[in-house]
Amino acid sequence: MKQTILFLLLFNCFTENIRSQNMLSETYNLMPWPQKIKENTAKFIINSNITISINKQNKGRVRNAAINFLRRLSDRTGIFLEEGFPLSNKKGAIHITFDEVSKLNVKNDESYTLNVSDTSINIKSKTDIGAIRALESLLQLTQHDEASYFFPGVTISDAPRFVWRGLMIDVSRHFQPIGVLKRNLDAMASVKMNVFHWHLCDDQGFRVESKVYPKLHELASDGLYYTQEQIKDLVAYANNLGIRVIPEFDVPGHASAILTAYPELSSKDDFNYTVERNSGVFAPTLNPSKDITYKFLGNLFAEMTPLFPDDYFHIGGDENEGKHWNENKDIQAFKKQHGLETNHDLQTYFNIKLEKILNKLGKKLMGWDEIMTPNMPTTAVIHSWRGENEGFEKGSTLINAAKKGYQTVLSNGYYIDRMLSVEHHYTKDPIGDADLSTKELSHILGGETTMWSELVTSQTIDSRIWPRTAAIAERFWSPQNVNNVDNMKKRLKNISFHLEALGLTHIKNRDVILRGMTNNQEITALVTLSKICEPLKVYSRNKNGTEYKTFSPFNLFADACVVDAEDASPFNEAVIGFINSTKNTNATHILSYLNVWSRNHDAFITLTKNPKIKPLEKLSKTLSETSFLLSNTIRNKELSKENLDTINEGIKTLSSPFVDVEIVILDALKKLTNHCKTNYLTK
Repeated sequence: MKQTILFLLLFNCFTENIRSQNMLSETYNLMPWPQKIKENTAKFIINSNITISINKQNKGRVRNAAINFLRRLSDRTGIFLEEGFPLSNKKGAIHITFDEVSKLNVKNDESYTLNVSDTSINIKSKTDIGAIRALESLLQLTQHDEASYFFPGVTISDAPRFVWRGLMIDVSRHFQPIGVLKRNLDAMASVKMNVFHWHLCDDQGFRVESKVYPKLHELASDGLYYTQEQIKDLVAYANNLGIRVIPEFDVPGHASAILTAYPELSSKDDFNYTVERNSGVFAPTLNPSKDITYKFLGNLFAEMTPLFPDDYFHIGGDENEGKHWNENKDIQAFKKQHGLETNHDLQTYFNIKLEKILNKLGKKLMGWDEIMTPNMPTTAVIHSWRGENEGFEKGSTLINAAKKGYQTVLSNGYYIDRMLSVEHHYTKDPIGDADLSTKELSHILGGETTMWSELVTSQTIDSRIWPRTAAIAERFWSPQNVNNVDNMKKRLKNISFHLEALGLTHIKNRDVILRGMTNNQEITALVTLSKICEPLKVYSRNKNGTEYKTFSPFNLFADACVVDAEDASPFNEAVIGFINSTKNTNATHILSYLNVWSRNHDAFITLTKNPKIKPLEKLSKTLSETSFLLSNTIRNKELSKENLDTINEGIKTLSSPFVDVEIVILDALKKLTNHCKTNYLTK
């Protein structure tokens, strides 16, 4: 009986805590949501006298973070700070205490406590990394009323759920300048992400200066590559933000660029190796039967590893179809000589050789989940990108890897280049309901979002990464039970504007692209269309005869549109509310949208047309005509058979993709039409 009472008390305490956290998440736009937060009655007024002090020497990551914090706080509040600069001789209004400077690795302690009272703010952490995470939370707490800006009285106790919370950016398919990468590092730090995975080499380009093998950047980069000094600078920049940098040099497949420079490493001698301009998976592969291959990679890795001080080094290892291996008699003989029955066995042989090379250089080999074969040592780190029923045994490759003793990182479910909704990504949990032991759980380091760049340039990459990645960052940091989608979307909207203030272009570049499309005409009509259109999903932009290549245009209407189109969700919700209301009380809300769309084509036809705009004319006209008929039907509560047929024909037309976008209000329009048919159709 006593055990039952104790269980009920603990359960009630647990559920009350969840209820309290849910209520607070309606008040504060924190992202990621902290482990624990508790309100008090305090109110710290932000004024010109605000100062920061640090218990440690006034230098390093925390000093830089404090200076950056004051700059952003001043911008956010409009307050002219008098002193502000981190104090060294007295205690500031914001006082930071930490015990040690962290060496960036998977053992980092990023925990912190943050306490806001009426007159002081105290941040305590074991490491400097914890302190800079706390400053990000404090900045997100900034609130205001008519009279002042302030920090509300709260106590936060926080720590990440996973030690690996990453973003991968592919700079091979489309090169991304250092400035683009730095602003994305700033964004990562603002939502407490801590691993930048730099995909530096693929079929479409080798992006690093090599002094040992200079043909790599001379012949295989189109002149777009990072100097070694630039790499050192970026690694230092990331380190200052508490972000580790993991390089990836993808081998043995995805090797067109490498073999363009050094064809003697190839598996097929009579093949014309060139830097690839298309997207996809290609046959060129390094030859694992040649000693010169390992000499080349040993020398290359020896040159590259000092540029990247992190313990982990990613060798790719994915999507090797083995076509050229199968066609090479010497490689087939090599397989027999070494008792290698399959190409997977041969690649395992190759990977083990690379692991030994990297181990001598003080690195841990990491690779995509294809490297997880029965003979691969568990000292390798498995990067899981495939889902169920893939890998060498059935089941999630992440869970399989953890059970077999590998350290592992998850990217399946977080491929943001697939243009899937934020809800899709947010509801994917790295562990889910898998039954794992404590030891097996410890093998799961965390997860990474992946930004493959076949369809992005520096102008559009921010809008493909953010703000969705902020929600994924919460999935990696916050407790598993922080999973309310509607609440996340509410907080994410606010965070998105803060990301723009950091310098991200995910919001403003829509208009930049649309102005370019119109040759600087008025873009209101195109903006209206963009708010209900989303780019085609899961790489389907490369269908129907349109093949996007390296130098294809990426400033078209689809590039201006984003996932989670701005007007789609509120219109869909308004339609459901209207249909479910006995008195149809949401009619005004619906009509506000329909009226805008009805009139939009009047603005569209005033544009001077060009080949970029002309293909949108049918979309604009059909949307206006359909919206006009529906708005009249709802307003007059009367629908003729002729108008019903016209509406249905319009919806049918809108159901087909236009210029690589899909209209994402179709389900709502269909529901609204069926409702009108049921209630207003005249006989």
